[in-house]
Amino acid sequence: MMIGTMKAAVLKGAAIAFLTLVAGAARANTTPTHEIKDWNQNLFEAARIAGSSPLLTNRFAAIVQAAVFDAVNGIERRYAPVHVEPNAPPGASRRAAAVQAAYAALVKIYPAQKPDLDAKLAASIAAIASDAAAENSVSIQRGLEWGQTAADAIWAWRSTDGVTPAPPPFLGGTNPGQWRPTPPGLLPGAGPQFATMTPWVITSPSQFRPGGPPALGSDQYLQDFNEVKNMGSLTSATRSDDQTLYSRFWDSASPAYFWDQAAVALAEERHLTFSEESRLLALVNLAIADANISCWDAKYFHVFWRPVTAIRLASTDGNPGTAEDSNWTPLLTTPPFPEYPSGHACTSSAAVRVLAAHFGENTQLSLISNSPGLAGVTRFFPSFSAALEEVDNARIFAGIHFRSACDDAHGLGFAVADYVIEHALLPIKGNEGRPDFALRR
Repeated sequence: MMIGTMKAAVLKGAAIAFLTLVAGAARANTTPTHEIKDWNQNLFEAARIAGSSPLLTNRFAAIVQAAVFDAVNGIERRYAPVHVEPNAPPGASRRAAAVQAAYAALVKIYPAQKPDLDAKLAASIAAIASDAAAENSVSIQRGLEWGQTAADAIWAWRSTDGVTPAPPPFLGGTNPGQWRPTPPGLLPGAGPQFATMTPWVITSPSQFRPGGPPALGSDQYLQDFNEVKNMGSLTSATRSDDQTLYSRFWDSASPAYFWDQAAVALAEERHLTFSEESRLLALVNLAIADANISCWDAKYFHVFWRPVTAIRLASTDGNPGTAEDSNWTPLLTTPPFPEYPSGHACTSSAAVRVLAAHFGENTQLSLISNSPGLAGVTRFFPSFSAALEEVDNARIFAGIHFRSACDDAHGLGFAVADYVIEHALLPIKGNEGRPDFALRR
């Protein structure tokens, strides 16, 4: 990954190159560009090409959207920053700053994709300079410089958050109820360092740690066990075709992809300002990132076994109601980390809480998969809670989670999001009268 700051001379030369490109562009194109939306899409396309795991994609999305917000906010100076104190040069272009911040962060995350990102950057800057609201070259250059500064600062900060070096392989334990590597890959636990990573906003990874899964001998465990055994089996006769479809749908991309997609679509539908959109995406992704950290703290604290292990070893759990099936196989491949609580439910709960605070709980939304196998598959929901309910069911009907892991994940995700809303990106005193100063309640 690229480390370090681009020199001002390089940025100046890049700005001149972009404006030379613009000189040959068709002046008939006067349609306003949508830089925040475009570069959010570029983020997830880069993640898809690189094959980034959902866990890493959630982190990368927070880095990119934090850089974009601090770049825009550094010019407008309306809110407390994520990390970079507002100090943009006078007259800097917000649009150029947002584009450069996203580009600079993505090049550091995905250096192998630099040629493609370079082309996308050139197209974005050309559009800024050539549309009906054309900005002058000095404004664009200053925006580029400030966007780079913001991205460099966010990158330097998060590079010391504990994501590296990776700890020794985590193999769990062999006692009843303990997680251990699951078939078919039998891989060690993924991302154990996320359990101790420095959070973005919350005070510590364990701040909202849930109490733990049901006792193996309890009625609740028996109920959870039988539900996933019946509904989550690869050969289940009771799971409907639609339940199978949406189980695959929610597994096809990262939570950040799905909920950023909702945020961008609703921002456009409700005509949010440039500043509002950058802030909304920052809040959504900060909440997702901190929910991920909190969730991984709980996963590696409770170290609870997955359904595929529990069902195949049910004779060891001490519960007289459970029946062992040594050949039981889940619909989807079990992710390689402890079960409780559900990561998708944690992060989706956090995102839903932020979005509902802004748009209202009963907001309708549609989500589309970008996975090659499910490309174009669309799910419609009458409310945020309906979408979250489907997320829960998808993890259980996929055979990879118990119901309690999803239920308890809601409390964690909601608590993280509430803390983020109450403590992050708050309006600077004196800006309370601005139309986009806070989330709508």
